[in-house]
This record gives sequence, structure tokens and C-alpha cells, in this order.
Amino acid sequence: MKKPVQGDILKLTILGTGCASVTDCYNTCFVLSDNGQNFMVDGGGGNTIFKQLKSAGINWKSIRHIFITHKHMDHLFGIMWFVRMICQHINRNTYEGEAYIYGHDEVIKIIGEIANLLLLKRELDLIGDKLHLVTVEDGEELDIIGHRVRFFDVRSIKTKQFGFTMHYGDGKKLTCCGDEPFHDCEKEYVYGSEWLLHEAFCLYSQADIFQPYEKNHSTVADACKLAEELKIKNLVLYHTEDKNLSNRKSLYYDEGKKYFSGNLYIPNDLEVFDIL
Repeated sequence: MKKPVQGDILKLTILGTGCASVTDCYNTCFVLSDNGQNFMVDGGGGNTIFKQLKSAGINWKSIRHIFITHKHMDHLFGIMWFVRMICQHINRNTYEGEAYIYGHDEVIKIIGEIANLLLLKRELDLIGDKLHLVTVEDGEELDIIGHRVRFFDVRSIKTKQFGFTMHYGDGKKLTCCGDEPFHDCEKEYVYGSEWLLHEAFCLYSQADIFQPYEKNHSTVADACKLAEELKIKNLVLYHTEDKNLSNRKSLYYDEGKKYFSGNLYIPNDLEVFDIL
């Protein structure tokens, strides 16, 4: 397995690949790295996020940009640990510069409320000064780690959730749809993406066991059919169950390739990809 090396090539480090209830891998989250800068998306459900970053060779203090897709615990709680650690280390003069956490209005409100309940005043005083909680709107575009990033509402039927598209190279784009099935409103962002990160809760052949549709999730077959229809070149599947972890790669690949002609990736935690 490659270790992430920062440089001129955009890199994707998968920190976790599991759904909310997993115990044998970490919850789904990842880092995009370029030009010595890192952009982390979601944080899993606890302080194991720091172990995952250390194992990936990424200094947690180099994470200056964080995006949270939605308020579910397996995406949000790891970020609260980041809030605490950033504030503590700024006060100790062991964290230089500023940090930015992006999310839609509900996410940013929750982070602020939890911080107010749990942090010390000297830590709270840093929020808005050195640690910035940034509300992003549907369709808003920002420059993050030197790339144009556009956020969009996935129109979740469960809880408000945003995805994003990052533009790179010569007109290419990488798109993350959060952890819910595709909705037609996302097509303008997803269609023709060089890379698509999409949830696949389980195999379609095991839908009766894991009941993905009751949880508003996709199967491998669903995600792969979608990617084929939307002209995706590289598809990364994550946010899965962990009962098939030991042979997940082969099982998911075999089912998915029946429907998707592009490059299909079913990563383990800590795998790294060059985004070309």
C-alpha cells in the first residue's frame, strides 16, 4: 500500500470505508491532498480519526480545511475531537495558523452548540478568530487547497446533506455524493466526473440480509448502474457493511463489473489513489 506523498498530483487517502455500525473498519471519511495542503471530508465517529491520519502518514495539524457532509454521528463526532484539539494546541502555541470547517447551516449550528457545552472559555474564544466555522450554501463555490470546490444539496429524505465537486487538471472533476443514493438534482455535478465517490451499503445479492433500501442506501449494483449511466470513469465505493470485510474487494468488484465498464475501486481503510 502506498503512503500519501504530497506534491503536484491530487491524492485521495481513504481514512475509513465503513457505515455507521462497523466495528472492523473505521467510518467513512477521506483526505484530498495537493501542494502540501489537505482537505478532509467527514471525521468518523470518534478520536480514532487521529489514529487513521497517523497510520496514513498525515500530520493532523496539517488539516486546515474540513468539510462535514451531514450531522449523523459517524460523520460528525470525529470533527468535534478536531475542534477540541485545534483549540487546545493553539492555546499551547503548538498549532500555527488558522483552520476552516465547512458545512451547511444545520451542521455548523450543531458544532457551535456542542462546542459551547463542552469546551473551556479560552478554547471557545478561538472559534471565529483562529478556527472558523463556515456555512456553505447550495451551489456555493470556494477555493480550497488550490482547487475550485462547489457544494450542493443532495436533497436527502433523511437529514439535510451536502456533497461537492472539486475541479482539477484540465477540466476534470472529482465528485462526492455523501452517503445517500443519487438524486436527479445532482446530475449537473456528477455527470461526466472523472472520479465519483459513492456509497454502496452492501451487495445487491445480499439486500435481503442488510436491508439497504430501508436505510435509504444503495447496493453495489445500484451504484455501478448509476456510474455507467452518468459516464463516470473511476468509481470508488465506500460506506459499506463490514461483515464481508475479508473478501469485500472481490465480492463487490465481481457484482459491480456486471454493470460498470469503467475503473471500479473498493478500497480498504488507508488506501491511497492518485487522482489523474
